[in-house]
Amino acid sequence: MKPMPTAVMLILAVACLALSGCNSRNQPTAAISPQNATPNAVPASPSAPSTTVTAIVPAACCSADESMVPHLPSPAAGSVQSPGHIEPTVVQSGRPPTAAPPGMVWIPPGRFAMGSPYAPFDDARPIHTVEVGGFWMDATPVTNAEFQRFVAATGYVTTAEKKPTKEELPGVPEDKLVAGCLVFAPPPTPVPLNNVSAWWRYVPGACWRNPEGPGSDLKGREQHPVVQVSWYDAAAFAKWAGKRLPTEAEWEFAARGGLTQAPYVWGKEFRPGGKFMANSWQGRFPDTNSRSDGWERTSPVHAFPRNSFGLYDMAGNVWAWCADWYRPNYYANSTKSNPTGPADSDDPSEPGLPKRVQRGGSFLCTDQYCSRYMPGGRGKGAPDTGSSNVGFRCVRSVHHPLR
Repeated sequence: MKPMPTAVMLILAVACLALSGCNSRNQPTAAISPQNATPNAVPASPSAPSTTVTAIVPAACCSADESMVPHLPSPAAGSVQSPGHIEPTVVQSGRPPTAAPPGMVWIPPGRFAMGSPYAPFDDARPIHTVEVGGFWMDATPVTNAEFQRFVAATGYVTTAEKKPTKEELPGVPEDKLVAGCLVFAPPPTPVPLNNVSAWWRYVPGACWRNPEGPGSDLKGREQHPVVQVSWYDAAAFAKWAGKRLPTEAEWEFAARGGLTQAPYVWGKEFRPGGKFMANSWQGRFPDTNSRSDGWERTSPVHAFPRNSFGLYDMAGNVWAWCADWYRPNYYANSTKSNPTGPADSDDPSEPGLPKRVQRGGSFLCTDQYCSRYMPGGRGKGAPDTGSSNVGFRCVRSVHHPLR
């Protein structure tokens, strides 16, 4: 499927028209629907021009019912009555078939109940049995340092660094076609959670090297996950590294770490013994982050405990691109063995805009807005669109099926 211009590109068209002399944090330019408005907790650089985008839909990572309530239901109280078929997870024992590639861990073959009974996750049902063969998976998200080595070796230029073409944005003056990204800017006071324009800014020059735009850099963030990368950027890195992006089924099986339908990748409690297990938002979203977990934005990839398979950051920190196209009703038709997703994408919330699956949530997940750091939760994004809280990790195939 040929990707269509994304809503972020449409925002760019509007934002570019308003860049001349427009530096107000509160000046709206137009009503537009951003498809990938997954919030980011980094304010725009004061030196970078920005524009306010007045949006009419909530962030793509969350459905409307998630963004309209003061607090989401707890996992124990928020389950639907008939979510689908749940059977115990089976993980095959035995040694990996090969020596571990550097930085990767072995995910053994297994069978599990894929999906979630959590009521807000209506696109994660029915729960259904899936078998996956064994594979190697990066122990952490790809870091800024790793992505830098890829760029240095190949000269690769990311989507966010490329100037949009007239074909992508017909009618926009040539001098207004500038590269950049949407960046999270926390508002000074509480705002309604169904209006993402209250906390988003378009920042020309924002990219993986300058996540918050000109004036920001990666100093001290070398071991943080790379962000502002599109699906195409992630796939290009994976190919260079001799790897690939994980399927959605592989990602969820790996994230669950052998547990059966536990609400979190580490178990049943969000903070067992009072300990933070993932990088998420604390405080009042989106204006006040107390940083109780130690981090306001992204965190180093080893900052929080790994799951039982040895994987870090399978919840929170940054969303992870998966190989699959996104369809909200795919689970009703999924194959049982090593599913690779639908043949194409359809998102009724934005007809005609194809999207790929994202998983794991980010450092902005909170029970006030978006709880998709839970392993059954699904995200989505246009493949040519990155954001400052979306990254990726890779896998390597091994033909080692469940016996």
